[in-house]
Amino acid sequence: MGSNIKNIHNNHREENELKNMNFLKKSLSLILSASMLAVMLAGCGSSAPAEQQTSQAAETEAPAETPAETEAATEAAAPTEAEAQESAASESTSAAESAADTAAENAAIPEYVTITDHADREVTVKTDPQRVVILSILPLPSVLTVFLNSPETIVAMQPASMAAAKEGILSELYPDIVNINTDIMNGESINIEALLEIDPDVVFVNNLAPETLAQLENAGLTTVVVSPTKWDYNCIVTYDHWIELLSQIYPSNHFDSQRIHDFSTEKYDLIQERTKDIPDEEREKVLFLFQYNENTMVTSGKSFFGQWWCDATGTKNAAESVAADNSNAVITMEQVYEWDPDMIIITNFTPVQPEDLYNNAIADHDWSTVSAVKNKRVYKMPLASYRTYTPGVDTPMTLEWMAQLAYPELFTDFDVAKDVKDYYQELYHVELTDDQIERMYHPNREAGDITVSRK
Repeated sequence: MGSNIKNIHNNHREENELKNMNFLKKSLSLILSASMLAVMLAGCGSSAPAEQQTSQAAETEAPAETPAETEAATEAAAPTEAEAQESAASESTSAAESAADTAAENAAIPEYVTITDHADREVTVKTDPQRVVILSILPLPSVLTVFLNSPETIVAMQPASMAAAKEGILSELYPDIVNINTDIMNGESINIEALLEIDPDVVFVNNLAPETLAQLENAGLTTVVVSPTKWDYNCIVTYDHWIELLSQIYPSNHFDSQRIHDFSTEKYDLIQERTKDIPDEEREKVLFLFQYNENTMVTSGKSFFGQWWCDATGTKNAAESVAADNSNAVITMEQVYEWDPDMIIITNFTPVQPEDLYNNAIADHDWSTVSAVKNKRVYKMPLASYRTYTPGVDTPMTLEWMAQLAYPELFTDFDVAKDVKDYYQELYHVELTDDQIERMYHPNREAGDITVSRK
């Protein structure tokens, strides 16, 4: 009741104030009217000729708008109280409807979802899992972090994934990623006891490690297989399938994967169009060094990502004849001499840098007679959100980078530094610095350390 009385009192006060204002307006109007009449009468008594009066009137500026007229115009332009209330009510209704739609959508999401993983297994997994472990599928921590725009659901991952995150741009975009647990390995083996203590909702694994999968399932852990090989190492298609699987598991998340797909496809199609008429004998011959150290040299044969990168950029894979798949394509210097590649691209799965080949710094290998070395055409692959040799959000910009290196005369319109800035601005809504771009395209040795996590 006290509140009602206060409202009535306020209403009466507002009515009195309105009456007083109207009285003042009428009084001011009468005074102004009387003043204007006096001026007109004085003008009529003037002895000046009519023509002169007309001329003087024409030369005189129009009278300034009166305060009353100004106030009236302002009141006419301003929305009425009823209109303001109606607008506020409309906005409130829209917000309520939007909140209701979101609530209804979330209410429709089940607690568990059954999906078919990339090993064609039906797996029932908790929807929108909040405790995720990622094993053996090394690019996935970066993919999931960008997909969710946060690393907070990842509770553990392998040291090799962490090395790329720390040395690349991912830890600068998502600083919390460096705090994720990597103490889940005993050398090359998984520490099952450590995983059980973490109590994950789901463990993502690679389909290339069946023994690991069996070990995890025997421990009672929910596993989902994510494949890097099922789609012939096509980086664009493989990435699309990864996102499709994650979208089923995270139905509450709305990630604009179409934007990345479209950009990648447009870049791919453009490069294909410009390189399609190059005679086979004139295509640049590229050798990938996937891993390289004192004991072994691993390339990409026909069944690995290097083949796709060559096909996508109109180049030839120097090691296409190597039958071994994935990271099993071990080669010798004698084969390198025979192929004599025009370009050599070193991945970030090895610490080796171009200068190591220029200086013959690995084992007793002599690179000095290889064309790519003689012509200073040895390059380190970029390290962005992850090692760009594998599928990920950086695929379109890596296509541009490699195509321009292979055929600079065909891609003079490519400005890699500017284009990657624009791409990250659109994707992450952040502006990369020149220093970040320099480090992205000239990564250090530590980026290739796939065995040790530096905390």
